[in-house]
Amino acid sequence: MFPDSKIPEGPITEKWEKHKFNVKLVNPANKRKYDIIVVGTGLAGASAAASLAELGYNVKAFTFHDSPRRAHSIAAQGGINAAKNYQNDGDSVYRLFYDTVKGGDYRSREANVYRLAQVSVNIIDQCVAQGVPFAREYGGLLANRSFGGAQVSRTFYARGQTGQQLLLGAYSALSRQVAYGKVKLYTRSEMLDLVTVDGQARGIITRNLLTGEVEQHAAHAVVLATGGYGNVFFLSTNAMYCNATAAWRAHKKGAYFANPCFTQIHPTCIPVSGDYQSKLTLMSESLRNDGRVWVPATKETAEKLRKGEINVNDIQEADRDYFLERKYPAFGNLVPRDVASRNAKMMCDEGRGVGSTGLAVFLDFADVIQRTSAEAVSQKYGNLFDMYAKITGENPYERPMRIYPAVHYTMGGLWVDYNLQTSVPGLYATGECNFSDHGANRLGASALMQGLADGYFVIPYTIGDYLAQTPPKPVTTEHPAFQQAQADVEARVQKLLSINGTRTPDDFHKKLGHLMWEYCGMSRNAEGLRYAKAEIQKLRREFWSDLKLAGTENEMNQALEKAGRVADFLELGELMVDDALDRNESCGGHFREEYQTPEGEALRNDDEYAYVAAWQYTADNQPEILNKEELTFENVKLTQRSYK
Repeated sequence: MFPDSKIPEGPITEKWEKHKFNVKLVNPANKRKYDIIVVGTGLAGASAAASLAELGYNVKAFTFHDSPRRAHSIAAQGGINAAKNYQNDGDSVYRLFYDTVKGGDYRSREANVYRLAQVSVNIIDQCVAQGVPFAREYGGLLANRSFGGAQVSRTFYARGQTGQQLLLGAYSALSRQVAYGKVKLYTRSEMLDLVTVDGQARGIITRNLLTGEVEQHAAHAVVLATGGYGNVFFLSTNAMYCNATAAWRAHKKGAYFANPCFTQIHPTCIPVSGDYQSKLTLMSESLRNDGRVWVPATKETAEKLRKGEINVNDIQEADRDYFLERKYPAFGNLVPRDVASRNAKMMCDEGRGVGSTGLAVFLDFADVIQRTSAEAVSQKYGNLFDMYAKITGENPYERPMRIYPAVHYTMGGLWVDYNLQTSVPGLYATGECNFSDHGANRLGASALMQGLADGYFVIPYTIGDYLAQTPPKPVTTEHPAFQQAQADVEARVQKLLSINGTRTPDDFHKKLGHLMWEYCGMSRNAEGLRYAKAEIQKLRREFWSDLKLAGTENEMNQALEKAGRVADFLELGELMVDDALDRNESCGGHFREEYQTPEGEALRNDDEYAYVAAWQYTADNQPEILNKEELTFENVKLTQRSYK
């Protein structure tokens, strides 16, 4: 039986306020009797841990970094959305809600998205109070800029360092509670399993990454805030440490995994330059405010450019194709990420790509520099321009940037109800770790919004509803389930170390990443997906028979860490392929080549696929069970997306 999504009754504008009143509360004096584990200390995790501790709960926070400040949230560049309407340009909570549902190609839950839009306005106030240095207009109000998928300016920013500044705010709140003793912080600790007792989440098993010691931790509830799984593709804009292990181990303990094939390809990434690369670098979507995307108008011109026979600045305006402005006049360069990415790929597939590989398009700032000045552009984007120059050796003030789409964010994740509780009672998932808000495509500047919304303003209310129904007696690691879970983790470690094959974890990861990118990446088709599934199964067999690891378990062993994560990626990759193969439609980041409009846009099938695909683990090497949560749209009309 599918779990209750717990969506409140009543008008969408009143659901959250009524729900907050109806949820059960924990007596303030009783809160100190409850222990909560928070895994992950990025924006979602740090904000949740700090907020829960402020309320009086005892919190254990875990990170595999040496400091929460190293969480990948710092990499977010362009900004955070909020419906403040400071620009007086027509924004509202409803418009942010509408843009998010439409941007996600009508595959998200209306109630969750509206709540996100509602609390967005509180996030900005909270962060300003923490001292986050948002950019300001001349009159002193916070500045805004535009992002893809919207025709209003609602994105608050701190130059190109918004994620870092927001994380420092959350980290300061977390540090305050660490100092008070309400949060116990465990660094260099990786969650390797979830412990359930009588079907409820009651703790985790971790491995100390410095000593190799396997440890047990008990609590009344567990919150996962461990980010997304984009590194299944090997090359992505994610930090190399980002992985899916915590969420995947929870999945194998009963937590449904929702919409795994919904992967976001970001259009504004520095192109791949060689096989030696281990990750890709993002150029913020904010650059599309002033930068114009184009390719040469003909294949002949593009070929001359690639061969070095002509210079980019020699190409006249008449010989340039500003293809996003041409195809989408209403939104232009600010179309959503999935639309911009597919169109860049189409230009390159036509032979009009630039750069030595032909897999790039231009992002040109000549117009805005001429209209204002290089100094004015530097004030808005200076650190991004500097980063591009250091990586490519090219001056973006003098010649256009070269960009190409890359894996960036995952909209899929652990299935959660309206309370952000997974299908395992007592286990919650926040931020990118869950599936709930973005449908099939996330709008730019909404990741920071969701992470902080979940941590600051949702989980503090909803987790209390569960704890109020849980006896406040201490939870310990004495239950046999903890010993069994630890034994399972240790056996898995020994199995990895004992294979003694010839290939490194990176070797398998690169092969998996290539399969995923080629056959389950920017576009997919049934034939390619079936091929990828067979190849991934073959690769998994090779992994467990030919993996080579040096060192032991009782020491710092990064190869061992990587091997465990790659093993999980291999299983998750196969589920992503299954999900993409099952969804016979195109929507957002899931583009099945068989299902497209005559203009090459994504063609949804709302009659058959307007649902959340929630996959249920059964056993190793066995097909998973597909559960469907039907999506209802009472406030936004289902239409073919158009940004023209």
